[in-house]
Amino acid sequence: MIARPMTSKHATTRDTLIQAGAELIAEQGYHATGINAVLKASGVPKGSFYHYFSSKEDFGLAVIEAFADAYEQRLDELLDNDLAPLERLRRFFAAGRADMSDCDHSRGCLIGNLGQELSARNALFREQLDGILKQWERRLAVCLEQARSAGDIAPDTDSEALAGFILAGWQGAMLRAKTLKSVTPMQHFEDILIARVLR
Repeated sequence: MIARPMTSKHATTRDTLIQAGAELIAEQGYHATGINAVLKASGVPKGSFYHYFSSKEDFGLAVIEAFADAYEQRLDELLDNDLAPLERLRRFFAAGRADMSDCDHSRGCLIGNLGQELSARNALFREQLDGILKQWERRLAVCLEQARSAGDIAPDTDSEALAGFILAGWQGAMLRAKTLKSVTPMQHFEDILIARVLR
């Protein structure tokens, strides 16, 4: 769930603005990211910004939607494959640690970051972010239900509740990784989850 550049061989001006905005917002937050900074990073003139977006809020919502769409494709690769369910979960965690290391612990999860920054201040953002997080929980719950059916975790496991626990814990581990400048909290979370919760 780390914010990563959303690249395309045929990126439109709108895509270029969204990609630049996603990177800046992931590193410094929504409120600290001005439109002029996005224009400078993207090399796009100001008039083009307002051709595609009516306001900064409209732009922010588009950034969130684009990130969520791109991350859904990544979840398809990590969670929907022929590997055993718990191995898929491990790959999900490993990908998160690799992304955190690649950005030198500067970004974390764009959705999680914005959830902390904006949920109490803006209902539109809160609803969109909550919907995305619920979708991620459902993806994890499906994987966990498959693990339960395979006998890899306890038969009385509540897959939906456990998925919510994992997502909340993983978001917290990423936040701690940013403050420590180390993926150690993320590794500890996975290790304890596998050894103590999923055994």
